[in-house]
Amino acid sequence: MTILIEATMNSSTPCLQFLRPYAWKWTPVGARNTAYLRFYHLARQHELIQSNALKYPRIRHEGGAPMRIPIFREKFKDVEMGKHADEEVIIHGRVQSVRRAGNKLMFLDLKGEFEHVQGLCNFNKLQVTGVELGEFKALAKLLNRGDIVSITGRATKTPTGELSIEATRLPELLTPALAPLPFKLEDEEVRIQHRHIDMLVNRKTIDALRLRSHLIKYLRDFFHERGFLEFQTPILAENASGATARPFTVTASETSVNKNLAMRIAPELWLKRLVVGGVDKVFELGPAFRNEGIDQTHNPEFTMCEFYNAYANLDDLITLTEELICGAASHCRDLIATKLDSLPTIDMSQYQRPFQQLEFIPALESALGFKLPNLSASSSREDLLALLKQHKIEVPGLNKPDITLAKLLDNLASEFLEPYSLTKPLFITHHPVCMSPLSKSFVCPKTGQHVSARTELFINGKELANMYEEENDPASQRQKFVDQLNAAKREASLAPGVYNDEGESAMEVDESYVQALESGLPPTGGWGCGIERMVMLFSGTKRISDCLSFGNLRHVTNVPGAVRTGEDEEKAREMMDEVEKKGARERKREKGKEKEKEKEVMDISDGEA
Repeated sequence: MTILIEATMNSSTPCLQFLRPYAWKWTPVGARNTAYLRFYHLARQHELIQSNALKYPRIRHEGGAPMRIPIFREKFKDVEMGKHADEEVIIHGRVQSVRRAGNKLMFLDLKGEFEHVQGLCNFNKLQVTGVELGEFKALAKLLNRGDIVSITGRATKTPTGELSIEATRLPELLTPALAPLPFKLEDEEVRIQHRHIDMLVNRKTIDALRLRSHLIKYLRDFFHERGFLEFQTPILAENASGATARPFTVTASETSVNKNLAMRIAPELWLKRLVVGGVDKVFELGPAFRNEGIDQTHNPEFTMCEFYNAYANLDDLITLTEELICGAASHCRDLIATKLDSLPTIDMSQYQRPFQQLEFIPALESALGFKLPNLSASSSREDLLALLKQHKIEVPGLNKPDITLAKLLDNLASEFLEPYSLTKPLFITHHPVCMSPLSKSFVCPKTGQHVSARTELFINGKELANMYEEENDPASQRQKFVDQLNAAKREASLAPGVYNDEGESAMEVDESYVQALESGLPPTGGWGCGIERMVMLFSGTKRISDCLSFGNLRHVTNVPGAVRTGEDEEKAREMMDEVEKKGARERKREKGKEKEKEKEVMDISDGEA
């Protein structure tokens, strides 16, 4: 505290440059220096008020519309060193640094749309427009890292070859930054809780999110070019169907519905209704919500991309998927090489077509060393558990009394099949029917097992996409819904919590969808992929939270409150008062010293006289 005050008492306002590193310094237990931040805020306000600069002016285009920094850099990249472009332009941007060379020269590093440009302010050039030296010096002292400014000037290149805009008018402060902008932000918890600061300071954070935006555009273009139409389907409905997951429920109290509704867990059944309605090629990019846990690759709120293609079979889906993934990888590689260079490069050798394929049951039997029991029999779960115990094979969840046959098979695939995708993309095809209740099924000629016309794509050991030929037989679909519901009830009897307080299952038979199938769903191929999974793959990030603009659900429900505590406010004001008092005393002492010097000069003059 004493060091801080002594360092600031020599100026009329606290020394913000000294304060900045302390404002974002964190203690070992992670507590924020809220008093320092508040002190900085008050000191900055005081400084701006003293300069009559605490203003947020409306944008004016008196000199023409502003030019974007990327356009400026492209348009004037060939300007000659020491020469000036004829055109006068206006540029807006956030100050990254202020460098002062004497009293009459100032350099600003401006950032806008993720690109930088240097602003050059020379008082000798501004003097002809009526700018006074005191006005220039006041602005140079006032500008801080984080401020948003407007510069009017002409493009030039400095002797070092730096493309710059040399001001022809005094720069205008559009938005003063009242909070400090740190130069580094490395603490993971701080970064996620102050995401806007993380984006401003850490290039990789914003580049991953920019890649997400470019990837979504690529997907839309990919589908539109192949004749698909994009539709938006309901997020709220009476039942959440289309996947095996527990939904979030909400209460509709201000509508005629006036009942509990479910937020969708997938748009699948709505999109297939559109195919029944004659939309042969349809896709949707939108949010889905699953009332489940949070981990490195899962978040209760995420973005799904699903498409449905009438008259497409499993081979068509595999071919289209290979084309999409290879094209997306090439597109992202080019973006990383040109715009998003903070992200790791993409090795295109990994995406050579065709991708690997493994049939689920034959490949798993080969890995386990024994034949699987009849997986359609009522005793299949117990039979498989007995075989695993007999052969001393351990897999996650094996000893859980509530593990279902579908989950047990999924765990076995994770252990023995998915690792093949670590070297090259892998399609795992023809899953047992119990794992795919919405797909068409058939008897496998190799194993005699009842399997689904389904495949999953895995890359680097992670599931990326799921696709299958859709069940279009209304009677078969209804029976599969019933089987799915019965399986959920059995699971609930072993593990309480699947049912709500009224004892009703989160899963129900969707009779309206079965009725829609009665109008005729053509043979259709369906495909789904989590956008965040794809962004993780191509951006090289390890956590889904890095691909979400404000982190996972845990982060967005735990954002630090904006209300400052009375203790912080009191400490900050005490620091301000003490600094101002010390500053006033110092200024008084300086004036006293000046008077003493003047008196000494007068005494010497009198003596000489």
